[in-house]
Amino acid sequence: MKFSQLGQRLAAGSGIELLMDDLGHALSGKGPAMHMLGGGNPAHIPEMEEVWARRMQELVNDAPSLRRTLAIYDPPRGNPRCIAALADLLNREFGWPVTAENIAVTPGGQTAFFFLFNLFSGPAEDGTLGKILFPITPEYIGYANQSLTEGGLVGRQPLIIKTGPHRFRYQIDFDALALGPDVRAMCISCPTNPSGNVLAPAEMRRLADVASKHHIPLIIDNAYGAPFPGILFAESLPIWSPETIHVMSLSKFGLPGTRTAFVVGPPHVASAVSSMMAVTGLANGNFGQSIVCPLMESGEIVRLSREVVGPYYRAKRDKALAAIAEFFPEDRPYFLHEPDGAMFLWLWLPGARITSRELYDRLKARGVLVVPGEYFFFGLSEANTDHHRHECVRISFAMDEDDARAGIRIIGEEIAKAWD
Repeated sequence: MKFSQLGQRLAAGSGIELLMDDLGHALSGKGPAMHMLGGGNPAHIPEMEEVWARRMQELVNDAPSLRRTLAIYDPPRGNPRCIAALADLLNREFGWPVTAENIAVTPGGQTAFFFLFNLFSGPAEDGTLGKILFPITPEYIGYANQSLTEGGLVGRQPLIIKTGPHRFRYQIDFDALALGPDVRAMCISCPTNPSGNVLAPAEMRRLADVASKHHIPLIIDNAYGAPFPGILFAESLPIWSPETIHVMSLSKFGLPGTRTAFVVGPPHVASAVSSMMAVTGLANGNFGQSIVCPLMESGEIVRLSREVVGPYYRAKRDKALAAIAEFFPEDRPYFLHEPDGAMFLWLWLPGARITSRELYDRLKARGVLVVPGEYFFFGLSEANTDHHRHECVRISFAMDEDDARAGIRIIGEEIAKAWD
């Protein structure tokens, strides 16, 4: 059998496949126990698990709701009640002038970006190749293989600003954005996976202004941001304009198994996403929408994000940073990106004598899983990253605190040898 060119491209393996394979094996309960500091699985928050148990029981006790959840297709756009609830929520919280016509549901954020990237990238009617521009690279590992067109994703190097001993920050190099006519959309995650970067409100607004000037959409991945799940430790103001497209997900709110995300943007974009959903999947799964719809209607989803989910991750971040201060060698030139959001620490080892992949292998052999940084640097040539892509590692602090502490101790031991 022979695969098509597209089949070969999609089946050739990827960084996200490696990440999810490691995650699945580590959490399967088989084989030796691993310190899982590599995956993107959210923490199991007791207060949130009580909410899910309550909502599931309410569904079971409500025969019409259970029937609708299990035995009735929703429209391709999503559950009308849930979509209306989200539109009302965004009106109340942010004053966004959105209605149900601005929203479409997809089976998870990964699917949402597959739809959006291929709406805007690829061959156009005039024969040109449209591209998606990432103003800061490194970016989310799951974007890397999303465009069906080779060369459909391009990145830009950020400015690297050292902010203190063992700390740094990425900033958009606006002078180097250089949007040509082939750039049909920009995309950024905020908070950023992998670095935990949170763009200042003025930076985000400036980026939106660039998009508006070039008449292209600015796609904002809101998987960790406001209004849910609210894993933010720095000021961040969600913006709305005719050019913005937000992708919001239930995964980091604690429901990754429901595979539910929301695309919020111009009506014609939401309509296009709905059409793509019908072609590729017929309809969305109902569980995630059924679980959170009453929480959106009451505003409880915002309260839980602000009072439970956000503070929970802040406490875990602070404990992870305390463990790093205890176990990492002070005399070695390591740097952490300022951890302003999400659930990761982004470790940079400038000038190390081992690559991030070699460090990954050493740590895996010692029972610690991280993610090597090279997979986050797509859309850039090797020459343009100045070896930076091979000097970074993503560390998750979402798992059990004892595991995180033990894993950080082992990472500290290994990076102590990284420059030898």
